[in-house]
Amino acid sequence: MRKPADNRQALDAFIAKKVEFDAMLGRLQTLSSDHFNWIPDEITWGHVGTLGHYAELLKRITDSAFQEGEFAE
Repeated sequence: MRKPADNRQALDAFIAKKVEFDAMLGRLQTLSSDHFNWIPDEITWGHVGTLGHYAELLKRITDSAFQEGEFAE
């Protein structure tokens, strides 16, 4: 009978990546709450473009995670 593989190393690596991921999410949330360090009265179309680029990158992640968009089955 085959012994189940010990996945402790994989689980430890997963938890480490999750901690890294959660830290990035927290930093992004803080940055968003502070208008991405931009002064609201000084927002230009350049800022809109930059934020749109960030949103596109996040959409790729959420589409992949939730199997939506190009990742839909």
